[in-house]
Amino acid sequence: MQSPSKMSVVSTSISPVVSGLQGWADLPDGPLHSIVALLGSSIDILAFAATCHSWRAAFSSYRSTSNLCTLIPPLLIRPAGPIQGSSLPSIFSEKCSSVPENSRYMLRVRKVIDVASNNSTLRCQIPQETFENMHFAGSSHGHLICCYRGDCLVVDVFTGAMVWPPRLPFSNGYYGGTLTAPLTSPNSHLLVSTQSSLFDWPVGSDSWEELQLPHGWIYQIVQFNGQFIAMDHDMRIYTLRLAPRLGLREISTEWCSEIEPESFVQAWLVVCGDDLLMVDHFVHLSSVDPVCHRLDMSTEPAKWVKVKTLDNWAIFVGGDERSPPFACVRPERWGGTSNNFYYAHHSQPWSVHELRGHVDLAPTSHPNFNWRKRFVPTAMAMWVYPSMFYSDGR
Repeated sequence: MQSPSKMSVVSTSISPVVSGLQGWADLPDGPLHSIVALLGSSIDILAFAATCHSWRAAFSSYRSTSNLCTLIPPLLIRPAGPIQGSSLPSIFSEKCSSVPENSRYMLRVRKVIDVASNNSTLRCQIPQETFENMHFAGSSHGHLICCYRGDCLVVDVFTGAMVWPPRLPFSNGYYGGTLTAPLTSPNSHLLVSTQSSLFDWPVGSDSWEELQLPHGWIYQIVQFNGQFIAMDHDMRIYTLRLAPRLGLREISTEWCSEIEPESFVQAWLVVCGDDLLMVDHFVHLSSVDPVCHRLDMSTEPAKWVKVKTLDNWAIFVGGDERSPPFACVRPERWGGTSNNFYYAHHSQPWSVHELRGHVDLAPTSHPNFNWRKRFVPTAMAMWVYPSMFYSDGR
């Protein structure tokens, strides 16, 4: 296995305010953590972490004691543009050493938008092979997970750093993929689902473990209250066990809502504070109605209960069912709006829709979402956080 490279982060639109001053690198963590808490966008945080080693260390220690990814909005990765898009500023300046210097691994530019800093247009670079030869299985911890004919690739969205796990024992039909922890974590696992099996690769090992699925493929896995929750294509919910052997246990659920799950366009699981939500949407000729349900696990069976308001949360939903949504608290701090859904599209950057607590009409069509097994560079749009927001920064 090739280990992910160390990332060299540069400021894209902001020059560090401490340039040329003496002694600021020696500030204790307390004041530096106070600065991080005031930052309202990924761009500001990347600039802060790029200032010097001690500020990068302060960022890492701050992140380890608070959930940074709920305080600022994710970055929006837009469809690939023309080759001249490479003139845009890049989030990361260093091409990863794990990408060989040949045309096969030529980097492909994609636009990056920070909704909290609309004046900043950035770019990220992903190996061309990812677009041309691989099937998209999921995104997780700042990485894309792609598979094709037994080959599996985990690639950092922003640096192009790649990790090649051992060959999968299954050669076709990949419906979901996720990392259980950052690649640099000692207990990280890569999970890939086919139509009939779930495969587990403990990162750094030389083999996969296979679990036969009882009802069909798993396409979403989230971590909630210290355990992993998985959902299959029929919206069955399971607890997932990694050790001592890979296993699933179905959670018996009951639907307590006037909206039947069979009428959903596509459901996503998202952790929102202390709640596990299932989010979806209905599409009309001129509008989108988000719908949201909360899993009440205090009863037996557990109950899916309709949610009428997100209170002070906003939820970001990508353009693919295997691209996880994110929940962000108090979005007003960076210019967003609570109780709203931010939907990524391939035909427009994003749209914002309020959770109204009721739906007027039945769904009619998808709002430019992209349900495809193939990674389509001209159509894919997704929300992601940089991998450094999860790892220890070393």
